[in-house]
Amino acid sequence: MIRPYLSVLLMISMALMLAACGHSSMDELQGELTAIKMKPRGKIDPLPEPVVMPTFTYAAHQLRSPFTPYTDAQNLPPLTGKKVEPDLNRPKEALEQFSLEALHMRGTLDWAKTGKIEQAIVQDPLGQEHFVRVGNYLGKNQGKVSAITSTRISIVEIVPDGKDGWVERPRSLGLNE
Repeated sequence: MIRPYLSVLLMISMALMLAACGHSSMDELQGELTAIKMKPRGKIDPLPEPVVMPTFTYAAHQLRSPFTPYTDAQNLPPLTGKKVEPDLNRPKEALEQFSLEALHMRGTLDWAKTGKIEQAIVQDPLGQEHFVRVGNYLGKNQGKVSAITSTRISIVEIVPDGKDGWVERPRSLGLNE
């Protein structure tokens, strides 16, 4: 019952609001615009002349290019010493699926009889903890545990040397790193 009256009342109020907006005086607006147009315009300074920089001429054509190696790698004698190769037939251990940067040393275990640190506790990125001894492998680059102290696990990784060979690289995993 009230609904038809409500819609009529809404239409009448909208018409009144539109009619009220129609009586604005445009004279004030026109007066403001002419006052703004009559004001003197400001002066804009011209752009400064650009500074001409002297051109650079490369005069080291006779010298060695900085993009070539300092020595000719093909003429170097082969490296002598210990041949390093990873054991690719060895079964992989659980911590070799993670990079060394993703592993965290959490502590050590020592035996009361000997007083020596025998094992270290290493946490993988999934939150699982593993016991590691000297001789175990961890990391993606054939990292072999060489020593364990109370604050650090010393690791020797075998990485490619870039010339179809392998080289040993010492790394370490510290407590709280």
